Amino acid sequence: MIRIGDAALAGGGRRTEFRPLGSGSLKAHRLRHGSMGVTMKVLVMGGNRYIGLQLVRELVAQGHDVTVFNSHEAPLPPGVRRLHGDRHAPGVLDAVLGPLRDDFDAVFDNTSYTPEHLVPMIDLFRGRVRHFVFTSSIAVYEMAAAQPIDESSAVGRDAATALYGAYAAGKVQCEDLLAREHAANGFPFTSLRVSHSCGPMSPAVSREPGTFKRLEEGRPLLIAGKVEAMVHFINTRDVARALVAVLGKEAAVGQIYNVAGKQFCSIVNYMRLMAEAVGVAPDIIVMPNDLPADMRSPIVHWLEASRGSMVFSIDKARRDLGWEPQLTLAEGLADSYAWFVDGGRERYEYDFSADDAVLAELDRRGGIPMEDGPERTVFRAQLSTLKNM
Repeated sequence: MIRIGDAALAGGGRRTEFRPLGSGSLKAHRLRHGSMGVTMKVLVMGGNRYIGLQLVRELVAQGHDVTVFNSHEAPLPPGVRRLHGDRHAPGVLDAVLGPLRDDFDAVFDNTSYTPEHLVPMIDLFRGRVRHFVFTSSIAVYEMAAAQPIDESSAVGRDAATALYGAYAAGKVQCEDLLAREHAANGFPFTSLRVSHSCGPMSPAVSREPGTFKRLEEGRPLLIAGKVEAMVHFINTRDVARALVAVLGKEAAVGQIYNVAGKQFCSIVNYMRLMAEAVGVAPDIIVMPNDLPADMRSPIVHWLEASRGSMVFSIDKARRDLGWEPQLTLAEGLADSYAWFVDGGRERYEYDFSADDAVLAELDRRGGIPMEDGPERTVFRAQLSTLKNM
């Protein structure tokens, strides 16, 4: 089914004059100047939830003219035009976007995961837009011996061996395709590798919503693996600001950027920060390693729990985009919990049967033995040498 939102094609679509932008093969739209600087006509693929919806709100707040293309309705800011369609259904992109391909200065593609998703978009907008902003992920990276991990670090191109499997390989292959198009045709792509996201409207109950609910009900938080491993988070509002910061930056064309938050923390401390947002003292249980293999942490979904810390450099984005993450972890989680309390809680279904199974097994074993503390590899007495350094 294809449906176009209110007055989407009124007047047969908008046509705009072009002029060169840094490359004879590229066309640039005539731009308007508003209170926040240059404003553009922007297409957002997705834009109906989580990062995509935060992006739409940020674009509108900065005065841009926004159109979204998606298959599920969601409340949008006033003035946003919605095009309805399933991008993966044969012929839909051409039918809906073909008549409008000259309408946009910039395209944000948040919903491409393989080159097959990208090819029709490239064909539609080659030579027609100033910016094509691709949402990628830090999941593309392999483990690195030295950190922080920057954009030159090794990535996983083989789905069979990549750290994050087919998802990572698909994003890398998308970036490779965009880089080839840029080299051959000047296609003005920019790729943003987004770190682990947090924020209101989470698409997965296994992220903050489920944990907030457990904390409200006084349930223990069951975590496992390398609970002291560092995880680098970013709030979705800061992601949106980074995406919008690409607009008007010629230096960003053909570039890849890490986008991560101003802080990172261990898995166990993230649980404590979520409890702080809820206003309760957490009961955190670290699951023993010898539990049955099918008993996994019902909370932790970050691969760092099994592979170790991953921290990312955002120096390049700071330098080229003039972007700086604004929210601390505590501020971002407080924002998420405020949304959760104000109607977000009712959007999810909660199933704590996995928690109950783990707790029953621990009870059968007589609980978790108390220990004097973690095994020490460095003793305090050794630190006296620091005064001589």
